[in-house]
Parts: sequence; C-alpha cells; structure tokens
Amino acid sequence: MNNFRKDFKGKKITIMGLGLLGRGLGYTKFLAECGADLIVTDLKSKEQLTTSVKSLSKYRNIKFVLGEHRLEDFRGRDIIMKMAGVPMDSIYINEARKNGAQIEMDVSLFAKFAPEIIIIGVTGTRGKSMTTALIYEILSQNLKDRKVYIGGNVRGVATLPLLKKVKVGDILVCELDSWQLQGFGEAKISPHISVFTSFMPDHMNYYKNSMEDYFNDKAFIFKNQKVEDILITNKEVKKRITGKLKSKIILADKKDVSGFKFIVPGDHQRQNLAYAVKVAEQFEIPVSKIKKVVTNFKGVEGRLQFLINYKGIKIYNDNNATTPEATIAGIKALRRDFNSRNIVLVCGGADKKLALTNFTKIVNKNCKAVVMIPGTGTDVWLKNYKLKISNEIGKDLKEIVQKSVKYAKKGDTILFSPAFASFGMFNNEYERNDLFVKLVKNLQ
Repeated sequence: MNNFRKDFKGKKITIMGLGLLGRGLGYTKFLAECGADLIVTDLKSKEQLTTSVKSLSKYRNIKFVLGEHRLEDFRGRDIIMKMAGVPMDSIYINEARKNGAQIEMDVSLFAKFAPEIIIIGVTGTRGKSMTTALIYEILSQNLKDRKVYIGGNVRGVATLPLLKKVKVGDILVCELDSWQLQGFGEAKISPHISVFTSFMPDHMNYYKNSMEDYFNDKAFIFKNQKVEDILITNKEVKKRITGKLKSKIILADKKDVSGFKFIVPGDHQRQNLAYAVKVAEQFEIPVSKIKKVVTNFKGVEGRLQFLINYKGIKIYNDNNATTPEATIAGIKALRRDFNSRNIVLVCGGADKKLALTNFTKIVNKNCKAVVMIPGTGTDVWLKNYKLKISNEIGKDLKEIVQKSVKYAKKGDTILFSPAFASFGMFNNEYERNDLFVKLVKNLQ
C-alpha cells in the first residue's frame, strides 16, 4: 500500500470534471503531489471554477482545459478519472478506451491500491447517506484497535487521498451512487461488506427511462463479491437480484431495531438504522454499545433535519430529498411521528424524468400549500398535474422562504424537500442546502 506514489508518478491522467464540491479538487491535488502528468478538463469556465483552480495554482504538472472537452485530451492517456453523470458511452470515454486508457473513479481507484483494508459500501436510491453516517459512527466509536474512515459521496471528502493514511486492517465506510459504482464495475471489484438500502426510480434523464440499466450500475456493489463477503439488503431488493451470488445475503428490517431510541423521524430511517446495526453485528459489537451510539446520534444535515422553531412554526431541512418518493417519505414521517397536520412544502427544481402522479396525490392530501423553486421539473409538474392546494413559484430561494412563512401559522410545519434536482438555479445540492439554512437562520 505504500507504493501508490510510485504507481502514479509520471502517469498521464485526464481528470474529467473538477467541480466545486471538493472531491475532484481533493484527488486532483493528491495526484499532482504524486507527480502525475495531469490534464483537468471541465465544461464549467475558469471563472465558474475560480476557487478550485486557485487552489491548484502551485502545481506545474496540471494543464487546465476549461469551458469545453476536447477529444485530443483523451488520447495517449493512461487513466481517465470520470466525473459522475458522464455516460460510459460518451464520445470522450469511447475515445479514451480506443486509445487504451483505464476509466476510473475516485473510490474504485482507491480500492485497487488499498486491498488490505475492509471496504463497506452503501448504495440505494434513498437512505445511503443516513446509513453510511450511522455505520461510521457506530464503528468509529467502538473499534479501538483500528482506524475507521468515511468516504465516497460525502461532501468535501475525496477518497483517493486516504491512501496516505490507511493501514492494513483499517476500515473505509463509503457512500456509493450508481456512478461511483460504474468505477467498481470497470475494475471488476465490489466492497467486502455491501449495503443496498432501496431501489426506486431516479436519474431517469441519465438512464433514458431504463430501470434495468439503473439497477445494473447499482448492482456492481455486489456483483463481484467473493464467497467471504456480505450483502445486507431487504426483501424487495433481493427479489431483483438474478443469478447466484457468491457472497452471503443478510436481510434487515426496521422491526429488528424496535427497541432502539432513535430521534430521526420516519419508518424509512429506522430501516436505515437496521442496515447499520446489521453491519455492526459483523464486527461483534455488543448491542448495548450500538444502542448508546444510536441514542446520541443527532441525524444528518439535509435529511429531515430540524432547523428552528420560528414563532411556533417548525422548519425542517430535507434538502437531499431529490426524488418524489424521498419527499413523500418526509411528508409521511412528519405526519406520523410529529402529528404535523398542516405542512407548507417547499419543493421544485430541475426535471429528472420521474413519475409525479402519486407525488401530486400525497401533496394534495397532506399539505396546506406549496411554494416552488423554479425549474424544468417544476414546469412539468404544473403543466401536467393538478394541485388542489394553494401554490405559487418564487423567483429565488429568499423569496420562497418568505412566502412559505406567510402561508404557515403557529403550529404548522415548513418542510423544505425539493423532490427534483438542484441544477438550474444552483450549481449543486449543497449550494441549495447552505443557502436555505442561512435564510432560515436569518429569520430569527
């Protein structure tokens, strides 16, 4: 594991997508420090990427090609670091393959060079962030003989640079979306312990309405597991699995954690807790110690996160609910766990080509008003479905927050749960999250 610098030194690597979230910046810095010959290409302009570009200005082995992708930057390269959302059959990836390059992603490349640690991977349309956070907290607080790291789709965390820290026997807990799992598929590897939380329609704009293609990418979390490996999932996901697996399947159910004190609302979150507990059991952590961690667990930012009580109005941040099903789960959780009868929903954004019939029905039945973020998804919703409750679109998030407060009265709940993608008004979901939290705090 100490040879990674030698392995990357002098390698011709094209990084496709620097971005603003910090992950691309993290592994670009790492590869530059290792002495790789880097081309960084991104469709965003230099001005849009000012912060990231400035952070890399001291490295003389980086060439920037911004505002465009060029085929020539994918020829004669050893490795292409592919960003999320780029199709595997894009003209640039095809050009790289034709010229013999390896197609890699952050976590799978890390896994190749750190084979002597235990990798716990978590995927699912919904629930992977909460499950990842719970697993990390339980293990890191109880396993004192080894280090536990967190990576994957965690905000601001690049996984590849962890090669500088990990030692034999350490553990990486990583959240893996379908795109990160494409990297595992390319490498023909899977995590040692895999958790598959749920499978629902999402990213249909990317997968061209093919649930099969979407599941096939998700399935790389278990497809290449070995006989000593473990897959933890539920009955619904198990039904979708075809063919015989080498690994052992363990089913988790929210009933398994009925005796746990857990403040995060929603049956779906208790299901996520059940997955985390099953993982902890593989390390023989006593139930009493697991319960202690769970009791003190405060939740995850942007997942039904209670922000403030403003003049008797409870405001929740469910920013990471980027599908109709996720928002429905949030609405149901508030209704059932907190008896929230009058919900003002803040939602809307970019279209993901997802069905909205049931979403509309649930919103009409359970909400008193909807204030919407403008975007292509919002336009599709309003054009093709009938909202029977008060509704309007705000021009920006500041106005949207102000309007939602006007609709709400003492005893009501404001739920910020977008149900759509962030792109359009925001660069990413984190920018949307931070602005909403800031605006709500400014209400006080």
